Amino acid sequence: MQGRVLVIDDEDHIRRVMCMTLEAAGYEVGEAADGPRGLEAFGDGSAWDAVLLDQRMPGMDGLETLRRMKERRADARVIMITAYASIELAVDAMKLGATDFVRKPMTPEIVRNAVTAALAKPRAAMVVPPSPAPARIPDQPPITRLTLNGFRLWPAPAPEAAQPEASRRRFMVQHPDGWEQEVVVEIEPAAVGLVERATGRSLPLENSFWTWEAEHALNNFLWNEGKVPPEGKLTIARMDSDDLQVATRWGRD
Repeated sequence: MQGRVLVIDDEDHIRRVMCMTLEAAGYEVGEAADGPRGLEAFGDGSAWDAVLLDQRMPGMDGLETLRRMKERRADARVIMITAYASIELAVDAMKLGATDFVRKPMTPEIVRNAVTAALAKPRAAMVVPPSPAPARIPDQPPITRLTLNGFRLWPAPAPEAAQPEASRRRFMVQHPDGWEQEVVVEIEPAAVGLVERATGRSLPLENSFWTWEAEHALNNFLWNEGKVPPEGKLTIARMDSDDLQVATRWGRD
C-alpha cells in the first residue's frame, strides 16, 4: 500500500474519479462530501498520509476546513484543489499551511503526481510556525518553487554591471536530475496591451505583476512540457482569463 489519502470534495463525480485514480495507484482512500464530514473523517489526522481538499464547498469552505485540520495536526499534508484559482487564494492557502495548490480540471496523472510530491515532503518541514518568521538574514538561499514533476525555479541574480531589462525576467531552473540552467522570460508589448484593454488598467513592465506572470508562465511550461524551454527562452505574448483576473485585482487587495 502506497499510503492513506482522504479526498474531500462536494462534487460526487470528481470525488469518485480522484478516489478511483488513487486506488488504482495502490493508495487506501477515504472520502467525504463536505467540510464537516471531512473533519469527522480526518479526526486527529494520524490516520492519513495526505488530504486532497476542494476549496469551494457549500457551508464550510476549503480554507476553513484546512485551518481546522491544521489546528488538530500542524504537520498534515493537505493539497488544496480549486477551479477558481487566484493569487490571493493560493497565498491564503499557503499561509494556513497547505502543502500544495492544484487547479481543476485535473488529469489522473496530475492527481497522482500531486500526492506523490506531497508524500515526498518530510512532515517536520511543514509545521506551521507559531510566531512570525524572523527578519531576513543576508545571504540565505533563495526561495524556490517546486513543480509537481520535480523542477525547481527561483529568480536569477542580476548580472553584474548590466542594465535592467524591463521586458525580461530571469530565473534559474534546476532539473529533477540536478543540473541547472538560466531561463529568460520575455514579455512582449502585445501582452501589456492585452492587459490594459481587457482590464482597463495600466500595468507597465516594471510592475511586480509581470514578475509574477513570468514565474507563473515558466512554472506552467515546466509542468506541461516536462522540460526547460528551448534555448532557455520563453515568451509571453498572451494570457488566459485567469491571469487577466489576477491582473484586474493586482495591488488593490
